Amino acid sequence: MKLRRRARMIALQALYEIDSVNHDSAIVLEERLAAHPLSSEGADFARALLNGVLAHLPQLDDMIHTHAPEWPLEQMSIIDRNVLRIAIYEFAINGDTPVKVAINEAVELAKIFGSDSSRRFVNGVLGTLATQIALPSSRQAAARSRARRS
Repeated sequence: MKLRRRARMIALQALYEIDSVNHDSAIVLEERLAAHPLSSEGADFARALLNGVLAHLPQLDDMIHTHAPEWPLEQMSIIDRNVLRIAIYEFAINGDTPVKVAINEAVELAKIFGSDSSRRFVNGVLGTLATQIALPSSRQAAARSRARRS
């Protein structure tokens, strides 16, 4: 299994525990890393994901609520909620992960840890969000193109 996917799995497991029983994030992550050791690069990536998601939690939850308004966050499964948070953090806030990669990885996590419907739900929410994010930049590119032709 790829290093980054394993790091995402560890970050997801830590977020699940933090979200469900409110344990200390640093302790939870270190326990997960002790149970499932990663290279320093993988451990750093897992830490960056966990800390990034926690640092931007209100913004991430607002984005989820906006793109899945029929599913209140508190009624969404803990796995689905945290898979979405990780993916949105990766492509919409951090920006280091290409959108398609973040969505594919999120769908894989949903397949492994979620319910039968999780992968479709996660894919739908992230696909909608990705389209919304891409629209402004494609409109700007079209405007620049028209301006050059003038």
